[in-house]
Amino acid sequence: VLLLCYTEEAAVIVSGLKNTDVFVGESATFTCELSYPGVKNVQWWLDGSPLHNNFVTEISEQDGMIHTLTLNDVACHDSGTVTFRAGSLISTAKLLVKGILLLE
Repeated sequence: VLLLCYTEEAAVIVSGLKNTDVFVGESATFTCELSYPGVKNVQWWLDGSPLHNNFVTEISEQDGMIHTLTLNDVACHDSGTVTFRAGSLISTAKLLVKGILLLE
């Protein structure tokens, strides 16, 4: 019998956050995949402010390894740096929210 024990220190980011451009009113989704489940102290930030699950911000996790942040109904002021942190692992990406120019 082979018993594998994964420690938090062994986890790495398999797939990090990617820069995302969206228009005002759309949703922006960021995903970070870790190599092992169970990493503690998972947190998302937007421009240094911690994010929490609510009707605008959806934070989810699948199998303890795939962490997803969805920002709904974004506005221009939401543009900035999105940061994912899990233990000592960090991934960042830029969010650019573009306005819609209406020509009359």
